[in-house]
Amino acid sequence: MHAYANPTRFLAIARPLTPWLLGVGLLLLLGGAWAGLTQVPGDYKQGETARILYVHVPSAWLGMGGWTSLAVAGLVQLVWRHPLAGIAARAIAVPGMLFTALCLATGSIWGKPTWGTWWEWDGRMTSMLVLLFLYAGFIALTSGDDGQKQGGTLSRGAAIYALVGAINIPIINRSVVWWNSLHQGPSITLRGSSIDGALLWPLGLTVFGFSLLFGAIVLMRMRRIIADNRVAARLRRLADDEGSRA
Repeated sequence: MHAYANPTRFLAIARPLTPWLLGVGLLLLLGGAWAGLTQVPGDYKQGETARILYVHVPSAWLGMGGWTSLAVAGLVQLVWRHPLAGIAARAIAVPGMLFTALCLATGSIWGKPTWGTWWEWDGRMTSMLVLLFLYAGFIALTSGDDGQKQGGTLSRGAAIYALVGAINIPIINRSVVWWNSLHQGPSITLRGSSIDGALLWPLGLTVFGFSLLFGAIVLMRMRRIIADNRVAARLRRLADDEGSRA
């Protein structure tokens, strides 16, 4: 872990890995979408509206997984001071927020014909909305903090915010068990799946496809932040040289 915290070593892996994640992710996503839309039958209860799960479920997974990764980056920043931890957290925040918003939007579209309402303040939907606000708060907190000027590292407050916000992740996961909810219970657990096998296999493709795309986006954002940091460092050196000559 310490070896790959060096930006140069990281870039040596990230540059060739990014197009592979992007390409394979797109292939899996397109394959899953094609299968989910054209090859599997509609759900026997929800009909054709159930096909939105091929976008909704991966979006929910990546919204939650994104914040979990962000919190891990915050912990690494606090404990080990790895230079890439803060950069990774900043890179994760925006795509994580976008997937959380996509989860809420597709959930509302799914909910209208299924439950008869666009929105209900139940545990799952409310805790997911809280996650969206947590992402927005993190982005606002890090957009002008001192770490932005110090190579993209996180301030101590931002790292602690990421860790505290992780409390919401198990709440989202267990909300449909702890409280009465319009939202259906856990569909996929360690004991198996309540989703029919005929509908399940395209979901695996879209989940892996979206996950690889998420990884590619994060790597691209990290590379951009590192490039911006290097340009800023060169400009500071030039300014210092000009100042010393004067």
